[in-house]
Amino acid sequence: MRVGMPEILIIALVVLLLFGGKKIPELMKGLGKGVKSFKDGMNGDIEEDKKEEK
Repeated sequence: MRVGMPEILIIALVVLLLFGGKKIPELMKGLGKGVKSFKDGMNGDIEEDKKEEK
């Protein structure tokens, strides 16, 4: 099942109506912090594994 441009526009419009224009940047900022934290956590685990091997 493919998602085309009309479907993406409809989804974006619904999100805009639900959250409002001012809330969306805050949500994206929180999402970005979460992704960064996840990546940092994954890199930290890898570095700890390398230290244990030595």
